Parts: sequence; C-alpha cells; structure tokens
Amino acid sequence: MSASMRALVAVKAGEPADVLRLESRPVPTPKSGQALVRVSATPIHASDLHVLRGRYGFSLDFPAVGGQMECVGRVAALGPGTDGPKAGERVVVAAIPAVPGPPASGTWQEYLVADTSRLLPVPDRLSDAAACQLAVNPLTALLLVTRELGVQPGEWLLQTAAGSTVGRLVIQLCGHLGIRTINVVRRRAAVEEIAAVGGDEVICTEDEDLVRRVAEIAGPDGVRKAVDCVAGPVGAQVSQALAPGGEVVVYGALSTHRQTDPAALTIPLQARSVIYETKVVRGFWLNRWFGTTSPGIASQALSQVRDLVADGVLTIPRGRPFPLEHFTEAVSLAEAPAHGTKPLFVLDEGPGPS
Repeated sequence: MSASMRALVAVKAGEPADVLRLESRPVPTPKSGQALVRVSATPIHASDLHVLRGRYGFSLDFPAVGGQMECVGRVAALGPGTDGPKAGERVVVAAIPAVPGPPASGTWQEYLVADTSRLLPVPDRLSDAAACQLAVNPLTALLLVTRELGVQPGEWLLQTAAGSTVGRLVIQLCGHLGIRTINVVRRRAAVEEIAAVGGDEVICTEDEDLVRRVAEIAGPDGVRKAVDCVAGPVGAQVSQALAPGGEVVVYGALSTHRQTDPAALTIPLQARSVIYETKVVRGFWLNRWFGTTSPGIASQALSQVRDLVADGVLTIPRGRPFPLEHFTEAVSLAEAPAHGTKPLFVLDEGPGPS
C-alpha cells in the first residue's frame, strides 16, 4: 500500500474558501539534492491567498497544494546521494518559488520535498510558531534595510504601513542598527502603538500631511531612503517627500488589496519631482530575489535572520493555530481587517506516513 498524507489542495483558481479541498495524497519521494520534510507548522499569508486567486506574480498549475511561502518541520529522509541535515533535524523550509525558476512544493500538507539549499536548521529555543515565519517577513525586512537600500546608522528611513508585520520588524531592526525611522500609519489609534515598539517618529495620514511632516521632522537634509508597501497616492507622496536623489523601494500594494483590475494598480508619481530631483522608484519582490541570488547568499541571509530572531532582536508574533480541517476559518482570519494575528496551520505529529 502506498504511503499517504493529508494535503490542502486548490482544485482551480478562485476564492480560497471555495476552491480548497482537504485530500489524501501519496507522500512524495525526494530526488537527489532534496529532502523529505514532515511539516509541523506553516503560516497563511495574504500572498498565499492571492496566488490561489490567480492574482499574484506567478501562476500555479491546478490542482495544486496551497501555501507557497514557508514552513517548519523535521527532515524525514534525504534523496539519493544527498548531503544535508540529518533525519530528525528540525528545519525551516524557505518554499518561496524562485522567479525565474522551477515551481516549489506547497506547504499546506503533511510532507513535502524541498531542495536542501532551501533548508535552514533552527534551534530548539525557537518555537514552531516563530520558526515557521522566519523566511518571509523577517527576511524581507532585513533585505530592504540592509541590502536593497543599505541604510546606515544615524540615517532616516521612511516607511509606510508601519503597523504591518514587516513594518514592525523594520522598526525593531533599525533600532538594533542605530537607524532612525519615520513611520507612516493611516489610523490615529496606531500612533501610540508604533511609538511603543520603537518608532522614532510617526505620521498619521488620517489628519496629517505626509510631505509637510517629513520636511518638518528631517529638516534641511531631508530623507533619502524609503520603503513602501501601500502604493497608490500614499506611495506617490512618499516619493515626493524624499530629498533630491532619494530612493523608494516598493514591496507591496496594500491600497489595492482587493483590486482585480491591473490598470488600477498604480502609483501616481509627480513627473517634475521624479525628473528634476532625479528620484528613483523601484520594486522588490522576494520571489525574484530568490531567483537572481546565489544559494550561498540566500542561505547566509536566512541564517542572519534566524540568529536575529533567536537572539530576541526581532520578535515574531505567536500566531493562531488551526488544524488543516478548519481551513475555511483560517483563510478568513488571514484577511480579516485589523485581525492582528497570523493564522498558522499546525499539523499533529503522527506516527508517520500510512
């Protein structure tokens, strides 16, 4: 009898709650250079849901296992002639598909195969809830601040959506590195929250002018570096607020979160500001970073993130656990307004494949 496992499978593109099915599938077999991992916990990111809707930067061949980002588990077996973590070792799987690159295994299943170059051993002192969230949001924060923009101690960094998971991680990392942050939020109630987690300055777009407040805070030297995950008019204001020669890296578009018309996914930049002040607006996408970065550099960055989390420099919220069977409730929570809690699929450690 072939070994089987449970997997959460999308039968076609569409709303996740409508197209996901809990199925029994054969346990996959690792090839050379791969490991079979028994999944313990895996998060539900909003991007996972956009992939299932067919509204992300890459497409799936349906039916497909959901979860295209990350998980934590233990190595169950290695492929033929493969060096890597030993059987039983606890690892994070950075399952983000590289673009360009081959498809990766979905994480919403009890077992998956992954290239050993995408495995990161994690210490026991890191909980599953923290470890399963290492490879996306904390890594994004680290790359934006240190590699994409190279922000130096004492410099200002302007960021939007400061209350998001990445935004809070950016604040923590900048505090550790001696970088000053100007943090943009859209609700007055969020101002004290951001100050409490270490944000140096907070601008509330509900009742403040972003461009004017940045000028007041930064003074004549201005701000030359920014990260934006809102896009739309707010992203345009961030570009306008930068000093001449400034650069903004756009890594998300929360202002168009439910937008289905590609023509509406815009940042209405002021041409005079961009041209005469030679400003730069460019994108960052973790999938493309994995597709253009050597495995050695990627492994080094993941190790750095793991150490920052393990040492308490970066704090990851615990999340709310769900069994695979409760996927409808879990995916609903993932996009609930101001839910504040990351839903996680937590898979019971059974006796092994059956």
